[in-house]
Amino acid sequence: MKTLALLVIHVLTMAAQRVGPGGVKAIIAESVLLKHQRLIARRPVGKMLRLTTSDRFLCGFLILFMHPGRIQKVAVVLKPATLTKFRRVLLSSNYYRLFSSLKNRKPGPKGPSDDLVRIIVELKQRNTQFGCPRIAQQINKAFGVNIDKDVVRRVLAKHYHPKPYDSGPS
Repeated sequence: MKTLALLVIHVLTMAAQRVGPGGVKAIIAESVLLKHQRLIARRPVGKMLRLTTSDRFLCGFLILFMHPGRIQKVAVVLKPATLTKFRRVLLSSNYYRLFSSLKNRKPGPKGPSDDLVRIIVELKQRNTQFGCPRIAQQINKAFGVNIDKDVVRRVLAKHYHPKPYDSGPS
């Protein structure tokens, strides 16, 4: 299905390149782009606009029909640099940046290893009275791994689920 969608996008992009900018199609594209930007601006997101893949494709595709000089005048919500980037990506047939699933990747350190997570959770299950600083201290003593108490806290918040206490009256 993904391959078919990429094929359709490629055919539409090639057709837009062959037709070229200008004329009635440029006016229609400009009107549709302005309406789409208005819809993007009305989304209840907050300060930062969240553009979906379809938003990026539609903006880049509509810009293909317009003259490059009109991009700055059409850019109401989106920056002109963003629109020209979408156009450049579509023209160069570099679909990887537009349609990649890199949204799930986050920059920075990737967190503790699975073994360390397992050790932290097991320590907490065996000693429920231990707090995060004490668990970090015990791991440092036993394994020589210097770990911060905040890392222990984040691991426990995500992976530790205490068993409910069922041996007594409610």
